[in-house]
Amino acid sequence: MRASLTWRIAWPFVCWSILVVTGVLIIMRISFEHQYLEQQKSHLLAEAQILGNHLESLRQTNQMAEIREELLAFARAANAWAAIYTPQGELEAEGWGAMWHLQRLKLARSVALPEGVLHSAEFSFVRDASERLMMVTLPLISQDNGQIYGILRVAILTTISDQILNQLTFHLILVGLAAVLLAGSMALLVSRLVVLPLRQLTESITQLSHNGTSLALIQSREDEIGHLARAFSDMAGELRSQIEALAAERVQFDAVLEYMTDGVIIVDAEGKVHLTNPAAERLFGTPPEGGEAKSLIEVVRHHQLVELWRKALSNNRQYTTTLEMTPNRLFVQAIATPLGGALKGNVLLVIQDLTRVRRLETVRRDFISNVSHELRTPLATLKALTETLQEGALEDPLMARRFLEQMDKEIDNMTQLVRELLELSRIESGKVPLNRQPVSPLSLLESAASRMRLQAERVGLTLDVHADSTLPMVLADRERIEQVLINLLHNAIKFTPPGGRIDLAAQMGESEVIFSVKDTGVGISSEALPRIFERFYKADQSRSGGGTGLGLSIARHTVEAHGGRIWAESEINRGSTFFFSLPVATQQ
Repeated sequence: MRASLTWRIAWPFVCWSILVVTGVLIIMRISFEHQYLEQQKSHLLAEAQILGNHLESLRQTNQMAEIREELLAFARAANAWAAIYTPQGELEAEGWGAMWHLQRLKLARSVALPEGVLHSAEFSFVRDASERLMMVTLPLISQDNGQIYGILRVAILTTISDQILNQLTFHLILVGLAAVLLAGSMALLVSRLVVLPLRQLTESITQLSHNGTSLALIQSREDEIGHLARAFSDMAGELRSQIEALAAERVQFDAVLEYMTDGVIIVDAEGKVHLTNPAAERLFGTPPEGGEAKSLIEVVRHHQLVELWRKALSNNRQYTTTLEMTPNRLFVQAIATPLGGALKGNVLLVIQDLTRVRRLETVRRDFISNVSHELRTPLATLKALTETLQEGALEDPLMARRFLEQMDKEIDNMTQLVRELLELSRIESGKVPLNRQPVSPLSLLESAASRMRLQAERVGLTLDVHADSTLPMVLADRERIEQVLINLLHNAIKFTPPGGRIDLAAQMGESEVIFSVKDTGVGISSEALPRIFERFYKADQSRSGGGTGLGLSIARHTVEAHGGRIWAESEINRGSTFFFSLPVATQQ
């Protein structure tokens, strides 16, 4: 409660009123006590002087008994203690009132007389544990010769005056408390009157999203609260617009980070990662950020990236590096850029995955190398034949004819290579239209087998077809799938020794028909098997004679263009089996 604005406004006024009232009461108490004591002193001195003058007349007649009686009568009438001392300090006579008991008498008598000659009246106060006495001491001077013949002492009790002062103090305290309560009430009332509109403004602002009426009422005021409400309303509108703009920018920023293919990491000066996008999390295999920031080495787990961040941070300049990351064997380019402005001291790491680009570059280099290699042999042969003919072989008709036939064969090989390269390029680019229609798997196998059976029988091979006529139709471009089967049969015939066999088969899979070409040939090594569908790849020297090395690559792209897949199984000297699948017609 006291932390509220009401108490913060009222409490200083209450404390100030307490201090003021307390100070006024203390001053009044001291002032009243001083005035009252001064009055008592004056009254006591006057009575003592009257008594002294009266005793002077009795002393001149040397009526000592009458002096004692007058002294006693005065003490009883004034309820006081009165005593006469000789100038040497000896007590000659004394008298006291009814309230004076032995303890009080001892207290009054215990006060020593002033030292030296007393020329005027002196006041003193005597106090014990419970009482206080006011005492006046004045010299008795002879009117004849002006000599001091004695000392008069008169003492009265201040108990009654002390009680009066205590009652006065009590009433002053009551008045002070009443004044403090009144001042506190007024302060609370004023502070509430000041705070109430502010509280209403706060409640209106809190409920602004539900109802703007109360805030409009406060804005209609013409005082400072109304001005504050209007200013706050304008500021709230501007802040709302800025927040909406920032929210829109944040959505765009999040969308950019979400769909960026490059990894983005922001690292502070202490090496703590404050932001990663999904691409970076996928690239480094790290889970999304939790509540506590991780270190850069925990996120990337690569010392070269950490060193790149350190160089960019220490030298305040951009650095770039390329590296290969294990175990995924990813080839990436990292760019470290120091940030400025509000993000000064942070470094932006952009990780670009160049694995596909590098692989394409490798494929391009291999392709150029392979094409150059495939073309170099026939071109060298043609060059040699041409030079031989020019050197005189042209005059020999039989030699010239044989050389021309060899040149025609080499030209056919180059033409086949160019044709297959063009066909492969068209298939890879998707520019070859596929005339897909429902086709019987058995008819595809029998058509391909009939075209290659004579060639197989010439080299002493057995070619059989194994397929059920009840197999479902497949959606295929008949001509191109037959070409795939012929390419596979051609390879099987070429690499199967005489006396072997080749089996064409088709069987039903889950939602596809699986075709196979099985031979009993030389087989393929396990190291070469994953690469046999690459362009120009030849497994070993025994399988490298003849051909361009593009047939299996064309077969793979043709099957994949039909929505199928192709693979092979093989063992050295036990034969090979090539499989490919085509979706059934009802699945399209």
